[in-house]
Amino acid sequence: MNLRLLALLFFLPIFIQAQHILYSDPEQDDSRKTDFEIIGRVSGNVLVFKNNRSDNAISIYNPEMKLVQRVALSFLPDRFTNVDFVQYPEFFFLLCEYQRKNIVHLTAYKMDGMAQQIGQPVELDTTLVSGSNNGKIYTNIVSEDKQRIMAMKINTKNPKTYNFTTYLFDKNLELLDRHQIPMLVQDHADLFTNFELDIEGQLVFTRFARIGNGDYLTHVSFVTKGPQSDTFAIRDIGASDHILDELKLKVDNYNHRYLLSAFYYKQRRGNIEGLYTVVWDKTSDTKFKEAVTVFSDDLRTQAKSSESNTKMAFNDYFIKKIITKKDGGYLLISEAEFTTTRGSAFNRMDYMYGPMNPIDYYNSPYSPYSPYSPYNRYGSTGINRYNAENILVLSFDKNSNMEWSNVIPKSQFDDEGSNQLSYQTVNTGGELHFLYNQFEKRTLLLMDQSISADGKITRLPTFHNLDKGYSFMPRIGKQVASNQIIIPCQFKNYLCFAKIDF
Repeated sequence: MNLRLLALLFFLPIFIQAQHILYSDPEQDDSRKTDFEIIGRVSGNVLVFKNNRSDNAISIYNPEMKLVQRVALSFLPDRFTNVDFVQYPEFFFLLCEYQRKNIVHLTAYKMDGMAQQIGQPVELDTTLVSGSNNGKIYTNIVSEDKQRIMAMKINTKNPKTYNFTTYLFDKNLELLDRHQIPMLVQDHADLFTNFELDIEGQLVFTRFARIGNGDYLTHVSFVTKGPQSDTFAIRDIGASDHILDELKLKVDNYNHRYLLSAFYYKQRRGNIEGLYTVVWDKTSDTKFKEAVTVFSDDLRTQAKSSESNTKMAFNDYFIKKIITKKDGGYLLISEAEFTTTRGSAFNRMDYMYGPMNPIDYYNSPYSPYSPYSPYNRYGSTGINRYNAENILVLSFDKNSNMEWSNVIPKSQFDDEGSNQLSYQTVNTGGELHFLYNQFEKRTLLLMDQSISADGKITRLPTFHNLDKGYSFMPRIGKQVASNQIIIPCQFKNYLCFAKIDF
């Protein structure tokens, strides 16, 4: 009996620590219409940027999620096109794009953990425009280790030739490289996505055109530009007779490789057959591996939702994330998403693309500081139900051979928006946690299922301190430490935040 009690006491603190939640108090100025972005943890405090029309502020929360101070950002213009944040342990950069008269400015402000400016603002670039510019011009890209920052703009006035201008900075915003590079295009038919920056400062992104009404991809390639290069290197991806779906790119900095993956079809308007992957070795500048993974009937049965048949099991799945491993392998995570209207389902092809221009395609999926926009990127106005269902996790070795697969079953829907749907991951090293909302006995609860390195799924106990009245928005959450995530939530009509420690 004593031994059993000792074992219980030994394991009890682990369960308590793995399920601890702290909430911030709702602030009077913050409602469900507030635009925000979680900056991260700076000097031990949690910082959140908030925008209420022309009122811009940063709320500073201590480790107990008590509000230390709300700092008004009076130096920001009343109207700006975009803000981005690059967070470090002891400071962060606020990158603001705004227009004054006919000049668009991209300015960086260095700030400390109490949201106070450090030094003078740094103007990274300016662009002369004619008239009022309503869309963002610059795309800001940060390397995984945050030692390199790139600002990029694309001039598309010439339908045959786009002019790319890139500015590469170090973590102190010292300019390392600036180039203007033209690229021949197919009369506004080309689209560019997946802009990434590796830790050596090399830019990489994907390029493709669309067949017909935008159903599938053609002329698929990926593009690189070295940190000192004044040209683009364009490499075609030979997909043979496979018709590719939405393309995802992941930089594997540890193994000096680039991973490109897409679901594929055998014929137009057909069903998704499997996964097409290209692994490109950066060191030798050669194709390391081209792999085709055909989804088996067993996997289809495992992945399908309750209403779909086996052949159509993957037609609602979208690749969400690729996580690289040190040994060269990787995890690919996808989720079933679809929307329905009165009497009809939202077509996958509209869901993916919609009416976007070559630049908006990359910039528009979500406003970087306004997660309260539902899936409006898909260009439809009659949607009344959003659905997010099963999560599929596939594990591959360094040669792109599938090691294991598993499915986290869930069924979510909302008639008002998508903010409480989908999931967020927390990588604690040994496990990958999936947080999502699920109704249990008519009560919406935040669930936690973890998956181990060998693919075993564990459903963890319900979180402690799940106070009634809080509605979580996990997909907009942000991991701020190795065992900590900040998740926005709604209490009545107010915006607040929850800190979860694992």
